[in-house]
Amino acid sequence: MKAALMFGAGDVRVVEVPDPVIQKPTEALIRVTYACVCGSDLHPYHSLADTPEGVSMGHESIGVVEEVGADVRTLVVGDTVIVPFAWSDGTCAFCRDGVHTSCVHGGFFSGAQAEKMIVPYADGTAVVVPAGTDESLMPSLLTLSDVYLTGYHAAVRGGVTAGTTVTVVGDGAVGLSAVLAAKQLGAETIILMGRHTARTDLGREFGATHVVAERGDDGVAKVMEITGGLGSHAVLEAVGHMPAYRIVRPGGTISRVGLPQYEDAPVGFGSLFGKNATLTGGPAPVRAYLDQILPQVLDGTINPGRVFDRELPLDDIAEAYRLMDSREAIKVLIRP
Repeated sequence: MKAALMFGAGDVRVVEVPDPVIQKPTEALIRVTYACVCGSDLHPYHSLADTPEGVSMGHESIGVVEEVGADVRTLVVGDTVIVPFAWSDGTCAFCRDGVHTSCVHGGFFSGAQAEKMIVPYADGTAVVVPAGTDESLMPSLLTLSDVYLTGYHAAVRGGVTAGTTVTVVGDGAVGLSAVLAAKQLGAETIILMGRHTARTDLGREFGATHVVAERGDDGVAKVMEITGGLGSHAVLEAVGHMPAYRIVRPGGTISRVGLPQYEDAPVGFGSLFGKNATLTGGPAPVRAYLDQILPQVLDGTINPGRVFDRELPLDDIAEAYRLMDSREAIKVLIRP
């Protein structure tokens, strides 16, 4: 089969690899019908050392079940399924607590940018799309494997409710998803910090009431001006940087879902402690949200698939990476 492998920084190629084979009775084999490139894929695209054997890429997918292991009970051959970016058994203590990304038998996918893939713990991981679902909904359903539900996780962990003032840091696909999620949860004021007009225009359509294009001190000052000098109840941090600390209001919450670009974070009197602020976030347990949000896509309440502004075949995956790295695309849909 064909699969995308990364051999070093900036070096993504489609190569022939052996077809995956079910090894355990809890696994399923799917034929990937929709995949995409994630902003987090750009980190190794910038920094991966030369790797002669290549690294399989991709963690967001929809596919059709081609084979199931003997112990799989909830999937049958022919089902179309959404596959979250992390697999989980659905039964361990952490899964029962809704933290599927910490499943004791879990892990994170790499290899969805391919024609086929194995889904471990298929019963606890994959979610069936109802038969007869219109094909036009598939891009939005694909966002439920990661990007929209990562934005939703940011909003939930940030405590976004009716009347909340929210600032979203970052106008990429996750940031735009966080805007849409905040709107769905009832936020009254939604400030999107971003400077790419095509993206911030979509952010306004998703529910942003204000756009702040300024950066650094000027950006902080603008947010504080919009919020009457108080700051935001919730700062949804979708980039991995640190301006969030300066715009959260006393008693507010910083919710980090952007892949962190730092390890140390201030917690002292002048940052979190003195403000009685909360720092939260993490990799989104999308499996915990998927069943709840799926009907909102199916009935047209939300259309998060609008973050996909380009579509390419798997053979052109290198161009997809280039487009996203150069900010010429928000998010690229891949059709294996």
